[in-house]
Amino acid sequence: MTSKNTICLWYDNAALDAAQFYAKTFADSAVGRVTRAPGDFPDGKEGDILTVEFTVLGIPCVGLNGGPMFKHNEAFSFQVVTEDQAETDRLWNAIIGNGGQASQCGWCKDKWGLSWQISPRILIEAVSGPDRAAAKRAFEAMMPMKKIDIATIEAAIKG
Repeated sequence: MTSKNTICLWYDNAALDAAQFYAKTFADSAVGRVTRAPGDFPDGKEGDILTVEFTVLGIPCVGLNGGPMFKHNEAFSFQVVTEDQAETDRLWNAIIGNGGQASQCGWCKDKWGLSWQISPRILIEAVSGPDRAAAKRAFEAMMPMKKIDIATIEAAIKG
């Protein structure tokens, strides 16, 4: 990888599976170099896959097969901006349908425990926009949702 800053994500022996899923699910994503351990390590043997370089939506990452010691949590998430309901549904359903778990307000976890925010652009712009009354309506409409429903957000913005 040539990037000076790369996100390292810890997996319990599933880095290649995760990278392959991300590459097929998200645009501008790919699996790169796979490195095998040159010797035994606490949760693996020489020759096991140690790291997998990949990109997610153009962001360089490396998956480390570090074992079960550390788990992903919501303190880190990928926020993916979507342009319409079809894209929102496709990404949400891909993550949930591959063993993931729905959460609130557009958040979900993939089957490896990594958190994703599937966030329609209209919601982000409304909540951060200058019309504070529309921002509040959009925010309140979002709060009970799991997957974001753009039509409901649009109606809330209009009042």
